[in-house]
Amino acid sequence: MTIRFEVLSEENIHLLRDLCNELMAFQKSKAYIKPELFDSMCFESRMLPSVKAAKANYAVLVRDNEEAVGYVYCNISPKETYSNSFATFFDMNSVNKPDVGCLSQFYLKEGYRSSGIGSTLFNMSMSWLKSHQDIEDLFIYVSNGNKNALRFYQGKGFKISHEILDGFITVLRNL
Repeated sequence: MTIRFEVLSEENIHLLRDLCNELMAFQKSKAYIKPELFDSMCFESRMLPSVKAAKANYAVLVRDNEEAVGYVYCNISPKETYSNSFATFFDMNSVNKPDVGCLSQFYLKEGYRSSGIGSTLFNMSMSWLKSHQDIEDLFIYVSNGNKNALRFYQGKGFKISHEILDGFITVLRNL
């Protein structure tokens, strides 16, 4: 195993297409609340709009030799981005600054989990998010059924804030 972490420019975000679509299928396979909502979620409907709406983006691709085996995607976005026709992700009054940081997508293929790669990706993400000194509020959204992800983020110091969409998503926050 030869693991390499590659920070991507926005122009190369398309390198995450297949992994992002795998993440959507994985989330659907775990979901017990409204799994059908994942049917319309893919790289084009989830990641691209997020990248375009963000003020700043950070994506890291993980390769084993040349095979893409995981990634993380974070962004800095206006807090209003998180109130849309799909859902309102947090109480807007609970965020004092105009922008928030979000660890938006995180995925490792089976066989690469519990190996330390996820912790490295998480730490890289937090370093990038915290480098934006005007950002106080960090959010992570975990789809229902993904108990391992929930425990992972809680083990990294994030706390459950609330659930949205009748439990479809658990919102974690750096309280």
